[in-house]
Amino acid sequence: MRMNTKIVTGSLSLLLLACGGSKQTKAATAADAETKSATPVAGAGASSLCPAVDATHEMSEYDTSGDAVPDVRKIFLRIGQGSIARLVLVCRESDINYDGTKDVVRQYTDEGRPLRETADTNFDGKMDSITFYQEGAVIRQEIDSKRAGKVDTKIFFEGGKPLRAERDLVGRSTTDKWQPDRWEYYEEGHMMRMGTDLDGDGKVDRWDRDATMKRAPSVDSGAADSSDGSDA
Repeated sequence: MRMNTKIVTGSLSLLLLACGGSKQTKAATAADAETKSATPVAGAGASSLCPAVDATHEMSEYDTSGDAVPDVRKIFLRIGQGSIARLVLVCRESDINYDGTKDVVRQYTDEGRPLRETADTNFDGKMDSITFYQEGAVIRQEIDSKRAGKVDTKIFFEGGKPLRAERDLVGRSTTDKWQPDRWEYYEEGHMMRMGTDLDGDGKVDRWDRDATMKRAPSVDSGAADSSDGSDA
């Protein structure tokens, strides 16, 4: 597979230009930097997620499909000076279906560890999934499964496996207040029980359990049915 690379230091728009096989460099131009720590919003496009390229950053573009159009863009932060200077990857954009629009943007900490990844899973030009990392491991996913421009599902991970999911089935949640009405609990990646809030009071009204779980004696069956999903 032929890979074309273009490295640029300076302020650029996110409009990607076709590049040849040779490396090209442009002079740095000051720009208003957009911090990579800003939390992405469901429904947003990719253009606001990576920091602007200024005098402290370098950018590389890669053509991984061989069509002479870059489909991967990386932003590096320049740290240190002189012999101890180094580049750390802080943002990576990918056009995975080669339609000219970035579909996946992964942001990194200043140490080069994954911080969050935002994705357009149905290629409609709007981000609908955000994956959060801690110490390089996935800890949470927030999903706009209804394509309504806001999060309706949150999945929490432990050891790389889903531990709990919270869903807003009726769309009551806002940007400031998360109001799920379904809670799902997993063991080894398999959902074992599910609680549903039927009357909108934030508490579980009905529990549904996996058939194998029902056959086992439950020590908390009496107390769990009257609780909300937060501590189950």
